[in-house]
Amino acid sequence: MDTEGGFLDSCQVLNWSIYLTPGQSERQLGLFCLGAGEGENPRGPTPERALGCHALVWIKEGRGHLLHGPDRQLFEVHAPAMLWLYPGVLHGYRPTTRWRSAWTLFSGPATAALTTLGHLDPSQPVRRYSDPRPIDRAFTRLLRVSTTHNAVQTVAAVFDLIALAAPPPDDDVAGQLAGLACKALSIQDYAAELELSVRELREAVRRTTGSTPQELVLTTRLNTAKALLAEEDLSVATIARRVGYDDPAYFTRLFTARVGLSPRAFRRSGSISGRISSF
Repeated sequence: MDTEGGFLDSCQVLNWSIYLTPGQSERQLGLFCLGAGEGENPRGPTPERALGCHALVWIKEGRGHLLHGPDRQLFEVHAPAMLWLYPGVLHGYRPTTRWRSAWTLFSGPATAALTTLGHLDPSQPVRRYSDPRPIDRAFTRLLRVSTTHNAVQTVAAVFDLIALAAPPPDDDVAGQLAGLACKALSIQDYAAELELSVRELREAVRRTTGSTPQELVLTTRLNTAKALLAEEDLSVATIARRVGYDDPAYFTRLFTARVGLSPRAFRRSGSISGRISSF
């Protein structure tokens, strides 16, 4: 089968599928692929059903509608488009022209985090893309590795596809806040720096990270502190001030509680540079 230019060559195979049954170790990866394939749908409605897992259906060619949800709402489908299907949610296809598609089924506890982070959003069951090439390439890889029985590669391909297909944030508030995080400011001050209300700041950070501004500031400070501990010959007190804490003792308690190691213990175990740090 030819996989260089897009999907597996539909001139050779119009419909093919593979179904996977993950074992115990594969399920511990947090996300697992349950199936993948390619197919065509002729004009006309398909039977309505609800899946027991998540699914992505990449409509490469065709137009029509997706029937979705208990109220049987119709969403317009105009290729290139991704259909996002959810466990237990009724759906049905309504092609008005022939549909050529690729699909994958997946599940696992990681889907809860992906939902929190906004990657899986049942309110947006159809998404269109101005440039389909990244999705084509991601699906091509997933279809290829799904036949190799390599669970890690298959899971990585599913994650990559979800990340590429999810809508990008409509702003970079989380990134801007991370850039300010090591300044010793209050949440109100951060919001003012970004010319936002506190509520707007919270909503923007939640949309992008699924978290709060406070948590984003804290994790950014801890990540910066780790880098300084691992790569720089600075005292813990100096690093504490660099990341926004005037009280080194408070910083040490906070770091230890969140990381599970004291700053000095992390310095001994967290660097891969081979350098012996002075304390």
